[in-house]
Amino acid sequence: MDPRSGFCKSNSVFYSKRNPTPLPPNQYLDVTTFISSKAHHGKVAFIDAATGRHVTFSEHWLAVDSVASCLSDMGIRKGHVILLLSPNSILFPIVCFAVMSLGAVITTTNPLNTHREIAMQIADSKPVLVFTVSKLVQKIVGFELPIVLLDDPETIPREVKILTSLQEMIKREPNGSRVRDRVNQDDTATLLYSSGTTGTSKGVISSHGNYIAMIETFAARFKTEDTFICTVPMFHIYGLAAFIMALHALGSTIVILSRFNMHGLLSAVSTYKATCLPIVPPVVVAMVNDADKIKSKYDLSSLRSILCGGSPLSKEVIEGFLNKYPTVDILQGYALTESTGTGASTNTAEESRKYGSVGILTANSEAKIVDPETGKALSVNRMGELWLRSPSIMKGYFSNLEATTTTLDSEGWLRTGDLCYIDEDGFLFIVDRLKELIKYKGFQVPPAELEALLLSHPEISDAAVIPFPDKEVGQYPMAYVVRKPGSDDLSEIAVMDFVAKQVAPYKRIRRVAFVASIPKTPSGKILRKDLIKLATSKL
Repeated sequence: MDPRSGFCKSNSVFYSKRNPTPLPPNQYLDVTTFISSKAHHGKVAFIDAATGRHVTFSEHWLAVDSVASCLSDMGIRKGHVILLLSPNSILFPIVCFAVMSLGAVITTTNPLNTHREIAMQIADSKPVLVFTVSKLVQKIVGFELPIVLLDDPETIPREVKILTSLQEMIKREPNGSRVRDRVNQDDTATLLYSSGTTGTSKGVISSHGNYIAMIETFAARFKTEDTFICTVPMFHIYGLAAFIMALHALGSTIVILSRFNMHGLLSAVSTYKATCLPIVPPVVVAMVNDADKIKSKYDLSSLRSILCGGSPLSKEVIEGFLNKYPTVDILQGYALTESTGTGASTNTAEESRKYGSVGILTANSEAKIVDPETGKALSVNRMGELWLRSPSIMKGYFSNLEATTTTLDSEGWLRTGDLCYIDEDGFLFIVDRLKELIKYKGFQVPPAELEALLLSHPEISDAAVIPFPDKEVGQYPMAYVVRKPGSDDLSEIAVMDFVAKQVAPYKRIRRVAFVASIPKTPSGKILRKDLIKLATSKL
């Protein structure tokens, strides 16, 4: 193996240059027990940024035990799926840990999702119980699922069955003799819904062992008990893996924003003396552009580093940030839901100066760069599809053998769908996406879902959705639409409104062009590259 790049000529595999991290040999170990047994000196676990309400580590774990006891008495057992529909909250982690401690499975969903989108996930995952907040109850009306409220009941429809509230469950004395099924590291812990590599939403099966491996790699990166601001959604793999699990295991304090806005974010850094701030590229750009105003209004002196994911930062943005905030390091990363939040990262300011790169492969990881046409594994500085293999790679897609076998091969390699190369120093560069996903502010938008929705419109005969580049959000969905004969009055606004009523805000169509036909291959596949070229030719 070349020690500089990590590339092995004999098998064309790139090996991580990070020091390997040991994994617990005990196979009968759930992630809740693993995290709760970690030794650290942390005192405050979670803080609500808006109210200042906080939960200490001891209070948190007592609450987890109480909620687990109640769930056990309700008949929740290993393998049962529990839906969690909630904005970020200091209560969110309590539910996750309690459910997983029983061997039950957490499935989360975006609070912005519509009733239709949530219905699709419920039909697929078949949860037996829902945790949610009062203002979101309306989104699960009609599913006849028992509900536990995370807050006090407000106006709840009569037909909704409210079992109890989380606060009532927390008040209960933990039952040490409750029924607990034996949980194996290979058992399913979470079922998060990802767009995958084919553009349709699928449940990603992540095991307790996947999360344990992920936590150990985080421990190698962050060794101090820092204070983090959680700006990313906890229903997403980034929020769940990093903030609810890994950083919590290290004894860090997590300051939680229920929703993102720049004022709330920067105020939280100032108020709680945060040391680390995870954000996405558009926020970095905003911090550079408004640096003078920000520094005059907010005290950011405690901030030591920002963690940026979603897409690589350019040299200009990194240098602009370091010029405006010289005492703050920029650390970057690359991960997928399918890799349980691991992949590659820059762990030092010096590594982040490898401009355009998302970093070095995570500890215990292997990679191949594979030619999409020939299937041949390529060497250093050759561009192809990134394949990953590590202890954090998912078990597969829930109830979808076809999608699993096309994404995971028999040797455990995950085909990421990302076009990449690894340079002579072992740094990973993301060039493009083979998978047809649109990245809007870090959210993944599957074109296939929006196209299916457009085709349900009575005045549309054909449609294609592409990513349109935007400096503020990264990309947004643009639709090419073919009107049915006699539907010449169908307007751009009408098309956008039709979609907006049925999808979460980040999935909305924000530009429409009407065409006579959609370019396609002989087999009927949309030629998106042609449409992207057409859309961007006038920029």
